[in-house]
Amino acid sequence: MRVPDLTIGDGGIVAPGSRLHSSFLVNCSYMEQIANSTLIITRVRDQASSIRSFDLRHKDSLKINYLPGQVGILRAGDELPGYFAFASAPEDPDLEFLVKQKVGVSNVIFDLKVGEEIELIDIAGRGFPLDQQKNRDLVFVAMGTGVAPLRSALRHVLKNKDEFGQLVVLYGARTPGDFCYRSEIDDWANSGVELRQVISRPDGHDWSGPTGYVQSLLDHVLPALRSPVALICGSLEMIDQTRERLSKMGFKDEEILTNY
Repeated sequence: MRVPDLTIGDGGIVAPGSRLHSSFLVNCSYMEQIANSTLIITRVRDQASSIRSFDLRHKDSLKINYLPGQVGILRAGDELPGYFAFASAPEDPDLEFLVKQKVGVSNVIFDLKVGEEIELIDIAGRGFPLDQQKNRDLVFVAMGTGVAPLRSALRHVLKNKDEFGQLVVLYGARTPGDFCYRSEIDDWANSGVELRQVISRPDGHDWSGPTGYVQSLLDHVLPALRSPVALICGSLEMIDQTRERLSKMGFKDEEILTNY
């Protein structure tokens, strides 16, 4: 099974033996979780083309502990479980996931309604070690549904904003209609976040912003930051290309963070 175009945590079924699968297994963190917890859907919102966000709460109102950037292994119906990154911050009252309508369990979840149930099998991934980044400038680099784990980290950071430096969000999508959480952008800006968006397929769309791939925006923001740390999430290809670009710009390995 090939997974080169899989966005980390967007509902893909990770192939056994793949680099991604090994990373999740090695870095699994079980953080006092109750295996096979039943979650109840409390809200469903359309976020972008074929993408919905789902708010969920433990059936018995128990608190689910996780780190920003970690991934929930979810099961619904008779499909194999899939990996979905938390889009909510650990402090939020409900869990939140972005679900892209594709195949398998993501297709099942996409059509579920408020009041229906999803099973949380476990939590995987190492997440983002934000406690180790105090006083650093944070650059969030996201593509597509990769914005989910970065939103989790951003929401956590904004609740503790005095502990960090400048906050920059670089967000890329294929078209303007593929951006998620558009209703929150003003809130991010009002909180002092610098947001830059780019699309890779501008033809036929009303778009006056930059075009290309999200990693191309790095040259425009990094020189102005004193002590940047990059948090990256997207396809494996995008992550590799962004890591290579940051390394050439002088970033150390420990200053380039991914959630797996």
